[in-house]
Amino acid sequence: MVHEGAVMQMEKKTVWITGADRGVGFSLCEEFLRGGWRVFAGRFMPEWTALDTLKEKYPEALEILPLDVGSDDSVRAAAKATAARCGHVDLLVSCAGIAGGDDPEKTRAIYNVNVAGALRMVEAFLPLMQTGMKRLAFVSSEAGSVSVAHRDSGFAYTTSKTALNMLVRRMFRTLYPMGYTFRLYHPGWVRSYMSGKKSTVGNFEPEETAAVAYRQFTTDREAEDVLVMTDVSDEMWPY
Repeated sequence: MVHEGAVMQMEKKTVWITGADRGVGFSLCEEFLRGGWRVFAGRFMPEWTALDTLKEKYPEALEILPLDVGSDDSVRAAAKATAARCGHVDLLVSCAGIAGGDDPEKTRAIYNVNVAGALRMVEAFLPLMQTGMKRLAFVSSEAGSVSVAHRDSGFAYTTSKTALNMLVRRMFRTLYPMGYTFRLYHPGWVRSYMSGKKSTVGNFEPEETAAVAYRQFTTDREAEDVLVMTDVSDEMWPY
């Protein structure tokens, strides 16, 4: 006879969240844990201890794994460690991102994380997503929307988000026929850590936009066959 608690544990949906140390990624971990999900959190900064505190609150539901989305080896190791712990991943959330600076070295780093990092994660984790919810979610930005571009700075960051949006579009065309659904989310102007320290300006705290993202990421839509970018106000953006 299977113990009732074990059945409940098996029935939990599983989400993998990159960029989980702080900001929107960390707040997403909190939202999913409160929602009863099993959460795999990608840790890039072991010196940042917020995830450890969250682990104390949710010892059975939260798994913390080292992850650098800019490294092939790190992503593969995270996928292997995940496979050893669970049968499948229902939802993959690509939240890791960096900004700041337009010199060639910084531009390469931004593209490596914001664009190639998302691709690495999908390629590595697709084998774990053949069953279950089969949903891919990406945190993007209005900064990457070509038709409404208005920023005069941040060339590397803005164009990396444009590239991410196109990457998601290409993934959608390939994977939707295989049963995958997609979420592309613009979190708004967040008081977050994109430049390395907590911003004092912005319209939203990370937990505010994460609450909306959680709802959008976990709720089915009538028209899953159309890829749209939505924002924190549930409005659709051109991309």
